[in-house]
Amino acid sequence: MNNLVAMLKTFFTITLWQEFSEQSHLLWRWLINTVRVSFIVVRELAKGELNLRAMSLVFTTLLSLVPLIAVAFSVLKAFGVHNQIEPFLLSVLEPLGPQGAEISHNIIGFVQNVKVGVLGSLGVAMLFYTIIALIQKIENAFNFVWRVKRPRTLARRFTDYLSVVMIGPILVVTAMGLAATVMNNEVVQSMQAIEPFGSVLLFATKLIPYLMIILAFTFLYMFIPNTRVEVKAAFIGAVVAGFLWVSVGKIFASFVASSTNYTAIYSSFAILFFFMIWLYLGWLILLTGSQVAFYLQHPSLVRLGGKTIVLSPRLRQQEGLWIMSLIAKPFYAKQQAESFQLLEQKTGLSADILQNILDILEQGGLIALLAGDEARYVPASDSSEIEVKQIIDCLSQAEEAEHRLPRSRAGGSVSQLMERLDQEQEKTLAKLSLRDLVKESVNG
Repeated sequence: MNNLVAMLKTFFTITLWQEFSEQSHLLWRWLINTVRVSFIVVRELAKGELNLRAMSLVFTTLLSLVPLIAVAFSVLKAFGVHNQIEPFLLSVLEPLGPQGAEISHNIIGFVQNVKVGVLGSLGVAMLFYTIIALIQKIENAFNFVWRVKRPRTLARRFTDYLSVVMIGPILVVTAMGLAATVMNNEVVQSMQAIEPFGSVLLFATKLIPYLMIILAFTFLYMFIPNTRVEVKAAFIGAVVAGFLWVSVGKIFASFVASSTNYTAIYSSFAILFFFMIWLYLGWLILLTGSQVAFYLQHPSLVRLGGKTIVLSPRLRQQEGLWIMSLIAKPFYAKQQAESFQLLEQKTGLSADILQNILDILEQGGLIALLAGDEARYVPASDSSEIEVKQIIDCLSQAEEAEHRLPRSRAGGSVSQLMERLDQEQEKTLAKLSLRDLVKESVNG
């Protein structure tokens, strides 16, 4: 037994993170990478930070669920399809069994009792505020998973959140209607009598709900984080989350069906008790799928075992100079400024490291953030006026300015050595400007 534990410990701490050999099979690489991502995601869940985010979202969801459905109900009512909300709620709360139908019926009853004319301007404002608070908290949770420090701008929050509230319900109902229309088509129904098409179509009807879940999750993973998410990573994360949603839903349904003791203890509160647990599990599954998508999009972090990368001063100077040249190139060529997403794509750095370097350069007065829907950066002054030594000093002295270190008590010989190093660096750079660096990279 001790030998088995030692072997497992060696595998998960050393063997699993070793580089692949050139002769290793593609299937073996995929399998090892899957184990790596699974191990990292489980370890992240064990830390408890995603659990706290999911619990927080449960509370906000309870506050804003009725207002959100009320707005969706009003939007769908304009198209005459507001009756589709209850079947959608039933499908989401299906793991709760008969209690899910009761909760859906009560929620629809609350929504129908909402009288906008009676609420007044303040009531309507509070209605939309609770919805915006929910979407903003969801964005913050996904930004935490993707290590994004800067949220959407106020203008983008208004447009993006409004589109989710107004267009989202229409897309969901449209997808449900299209699936029902295709399956009720005369050609499709006539093909059901012919084998093997009948078996294939029967399988497809059972598969459609899962595909809709995966597509919905893919959309959420691509839209909600304030960063660029690749379609492939979002889709695979959605597949994992969809599998967990169905699997955990079935387990939870059997738990609810056999929980007569809880019903006896909590009486009528048992429904709310199960509803809150399912909400928590649902949010945790969504965040877990997003975590999978994050590590699939950043394989360098997977090879490092998911550990947070801390750049050394030398690497930070190197990456910072590269980022400054990337920002200065469009300025030099009189093109559109680089966006945060493009900088992330070109450098290959994770969002948190890139944002940290950009914040240092911005605080040092070397770059400026343009106002707009998308974060774009330009040099704070003409590139010919920004010296390379100025950039290096800004990147190397960031912690000194932040922590306000006391004056060094180093001896005279040490101080003289540091002064000589500074002089040699200044002599080597010899007034080399950012513009010269960009010219060399363009011509080279």
